[in-house]
Amino acid sequence: MTQIVARKNPVAFKTQAIAVAASPEVLRYEPVGSPLSFDQMQARRQPLELDDPHCFETTLANLGVSVDLHLQWQGRDFRLLVRQDRPDHGDRVLKLLSGYVPAHELRVPLLTLMTEVAEELLIHSESGWLQGRYQDTWLPTPYADSLPLDDEHSFSLGTRSGAARAVLCRELNLLERPRAYVHLPSSSLQLVYSMTLQLPETLRNLSLLHADEFLDEESGELIARMDTQRPELFLAEYRNHHATGELFCLQHGELIAQPTDNLLLSEAFAPQQGWLVAAGNCALPDGL
Repeated sequence: MTQIVARKNPVAFKTQAIAVAASPEVLRYEPVGSPLSFDQMQARRQPLELDDPHCFETTLANLGVSVDLHLQWQGRDFRLLVRQDRPDHGDRVLKLLSGYVPAHELRVPLLTLMTEVAEELLIHSESGWLQGRYQDTWLPTPYADSLPLDDEHSFSLGTRSGAARAVLCRELNLLERPRAYVHLPSSSLQLVYSMTLQLPETLRNLSLLHADEFLDEESGELIARMDTQRPELFLAEYRNHHATGELFCLQHGELIAQPTDNLLLSEAFAPQQGWLVAAGNCALPDGL
């Protein structure tokens, strides 16, 4: 059953193009040019060619962030993925939780990531919905008016080892050392933060759900919704650091196996050469 969890007037999204200078060891970026609307940004996301994957200077359409979330549940290891239909690409993929970075957070993209986790990752217990925490900071609660919070329990995000190569915004190293890649088909710079999801050990009857947003053309409202009968948040299992190819949903504390037919992985899992990713997707389970 689909439930609408929030309605709001759409805030005008603004971002900026990104100037990037890369060497084999370091990638630097900085916002350039006038603010761009969402449509203007999309218009700039055209295929790009770069001759040297290790050393280049270019201007890209936008900055995006993703979180590579890992979870231990009942002694088993999982990675969290979201299913997304992409009619413009002609595929259906499993992807990381991700979003576009607005102009005011381009220098601190970790803030955008925290908002994306709060908006997309919904964790339900018998006592309500869990609020998230990153270190000493509480994540926003965008759906508190419609999804009552569990007052006693919360989930937390922990850091995993960062990428070996440095990523800087101008002269400042980014916190948590995300992996960076330039996605050539969309002319975008993507940052992938590696983190752990820690759930309360005392809670067993948990469900993981996903909320997505769409623009209602009739009302002009931006509507966030989730479907309790068709979860779009999946757990890909790992054993000994290798993907098993098995996919599950977590509903009421039970792992429910899910089919993987006609599913691909998004470009975040595709082979990377230097700083560049040229593919639009890749096959299951090889990229996991």
